[in-house]
Amino acid sequence: MKPVNPLESVYFITLPENFSFSSKAMHIDPTIPLPVQKKDTDAPGSFNMAELTQEQVLAGLLTVMAYDTKNQHIQYYRSVLANARPDIKKELSEAAILKAKNEDFELAEEIFSALHGFDPEDMAITLNTALFFDQRADSYRRSGLFDDADAYDDSALLYYKEAMNAEPEIPDAFFNAGFFYLKKRNYAEAKGCFETYLALTCDAKDEDLGENGLYKKTRAQEILNEIKNRNMEDDHFKAAYDLINRGEEKKGLDEIRKFLQNNPDVWNAWFMLGWGLRRIARYDDAKQAFEKSLTCEGGENNADTYNEIAICDMEAGDLAAAKKMLEKALAVAPESTKIMSNLGYLALKEGNPAVAASYFQTVLEFDPNDKIAQTELAKLDV
Repeated sequence: MKPVNPLESVYFITLPENFSFSSKAMHIDPTIPLPVQKKDTDAPGSFNMAELTQEQVLAGLLTVMAYDTKNQHIQYYRSVLANARPDIKKELSEAAILKAKNEDFELAEEIFSALHGFDPEDMAITLNTALFFDQRADSYRRSGLFDDADAYDDSALLYYKEAMNAEPEIPDAFFNAGFFYLKKRNYAEAKGCFETYLALTCDAKDEDLGENGLYKKTRAQEILNEIKNRNMEDDHFKAAYDLINRGEEKKGLDEIRKFLQNNPDVWNAWFMLGWGLRRIARYDDAKQAFEKSLTCEGGENNADTYNEIAICDMEAGDLAAAKKMLEKALAVAPESTKIMSNLGYLALKEGNPAVAASYFQTVLEFDPNDKIAQTELAKLDV
């Protein structure tokens, strides 16, 4: 069983002056305690110097990098690790990105933490760490773990800010932070990030930017145009989202209605109005707002809107209409576990527990940690 405190898995030992691992041994200062990773087979309090391996020392050093960056010997430990493994940053970065891609989040987080502890001045590591926390927050939110998602979003924001404060500036830090702020509905901050990204890349030649860089410039400009044309950086818009998100729906609805008075064609605003109304169980009014959102430019054929209308239909008892909406939503977003879960709930309301179970099982195929699907399958005793 993994210790609650990862540092409990590390011994700090003093090596004899004549100790050596091999002809290519690490340069060790025998006066400084060295972190050594315990073996799984070690009995409590036992340690055999004769069985010590270089891999144990490397693992111990990485644990300190990840969880004890204030250690008084941290600079020495960094130098030992750098001398022993000159390509350690490349190796760990590739491993962390692969683990994150495969959603092995626990190990990926440990590796990113070790990387950042090893070289906190490397802003590429800082930005990759921000992207990882951003991704992990999204995964938790899809699984219904909203408090965990918010906590990882907070961590992501700290790393994004650190990357955006780098000297010299890192254009990609602003580009990616822009999408983070879009996710949080903070359009004023998103606008600032994308404007900064374009300013930093405006003098770059097309051949230097490459296909990906040109795409980013085009996408940044498209988002800026959308924010401007729909007046989405308006204070009422941001206030509405913040209020509804923290459970003050009535105040939030007042704010979004003020926004709609001057911006009646913004689909996001009608969607937010519907979202707030649905949260206070005004399902008929919410459905009307969502349907209005679908008629506005940019809001047509939106999976989230279809999903929300389906929820309203289910609450009103119109299961046939709800099924049509969820099928439309799934056609637009075929990998959305949220929509699959709602199809499961719909099947339960229709009296088809076997069909419901198949939807919840499919959710777990996409996301084995989805708490909603796990809970419902447990109720169905599947």
